[in-house]
Amino acid sequence: MALTAYAIIRLRNLFAVVILSGIFSLLAALLYVLLTAVDVAFTEASVGAGISTLLMLATLSITSEYEKKPAHSAVLPILIVVVTGAALIYGTLDMPLYGAADAPANLHLIPRFIEQSGTEIGIPNIVTSILASYRGYDTLGETVVIFTAAIGVLVLLGRGHNRWRPGMRKSVTPEDREEEV
Repeated sequence: MALTAYAIIRLRNLFAVVILSGIFSLLAALLYVLLTAVDVAFTEASVGAGISTLLMLATLSITSEYEKKPAHSAVLPILIVVVTGAALIYGTLDMPLYGAADAPANLHLIPRFIEQSGTEIGIPNIVTSILASYRGYDTLGETVVIFTAAIGVLVLLGRGHNRWRPGMRKSVTPEDREEEV
């Protein structure tokens, strides 16, 4: 995943960036499967690798194929990312170890699900009862976020009187590419 992220940062070809972003999402989904968060893996695979990639490809069809060189230095954005990442890692230092038997979720939450989910929900399968009922609002929230993001992208793509229409993309000449690079 780190190599894919590094390649995304370095590339100027936006089509390659979109494809690598989809690959990054698939790798993240694989990581979630390895961490036994299969429901999150399904969401990442369908949203990250599926819908997001399609939206980015649709956006790319009406924009330029290459990213322009930035006018500023890349040091400040990298510094912000490193500081934010360090703060996030610092925030996880007091969490219990992954799979620890004395973690609060293993002491209180999991025994309740095992003992009472069948009677509370009426579904004999524990996993189905957790995903369909206990985490129902979570799934609804994810759906609302995805829908809102899709509407936002469509609104942004449709703004302005001088926009390009799909199929009316400007043909890029070798001279244009030299100017963009």
